Amino acid sequence: MHPIRPLAALFAAATLAATLVACDPPPAPTPQKPAATPAAPAKPDAAPTPPAAAPAATPTTETPAMATTPPPAPTALATFGGGCFWCTEAVFLRLKGVVSVASGYAGGTDTNPTYEEVSSGETGHAEVIQVRFDPAQVTYEQLLEVFFKTHDPTTLNRQGADVGTQYRSVIFTHDDAQKKTAEDVKAALDAAKAFDRPIVTEITPYKAFYKAEDYHQGYYDANPRAGYCRVVIAPKLEKLEKVFADRLKR
Repeated sequence: MHPIRPLAALFAAATLAATLVACDPPPAPTPQKPAATPAAPAKPDAAPTPPAAAPAATPTTETPAMATTPPPAPTALATFGGGCFWCTEAVFLRLKGVVSVASGYAGGTDTNPTYEEVSSGETGHAEVIQVRFDPAQVTYEQLLEVFFKTHDPTTLNRQGADVGTQYRSVIFTHDDAQKKTAEDVKAALDAAKAFDRPIVTEITPYKAFYKAEDYHQGYYDANPRAGYCRVVIAPKLEKLEKVFADRLKR
């Protein structure tokens, strides 16, 4: 890993109408003919029917307001290849604002390649990580800074003893904004001669990501005593602690 020389900052929510209906006066009652014979005495009036009881009022219950869960914060994706994905996954999992990291393959011709197929170098895929992050906590530019400082972007198709196109340094951009940011950061690092040699990192549009086999996911945290983890990954994490201490999860 070539040391990075100090850099200046890279960038700076009825009308209601009543209708009156005129009513004609009621017609005068028609006089009845006198009875031909005396009317029979009337029967005494029946007892008056008591008025019907008014229906009991139905009690009303006010429905309490439903508690609402705030929507999750919007997230974004970043896809990076910086050598063995065991290393890059372990690094990015430790950053504030990173929601998840998945190891996988991108940039090749085959669909759903296996680890063995990618390792042969014949599919054209690179070992990559796909990072889901909260832009309110960590910016894409800050992720790029970590990316460039935790691998060697000046060696073509190689990271240390890992050699092959599957270990190339590559950034797969998800939109035009990511593309511009990646190109600006790369150019600024080259202009500042941050490395002893020119940066060879590819910047290419994202097309597809194929998640790697389950045993690759979280590999370092599951196997911290494995030889590769102790010799290669642990030193990277030590450097991460020193250089980016204020950006790490606690």
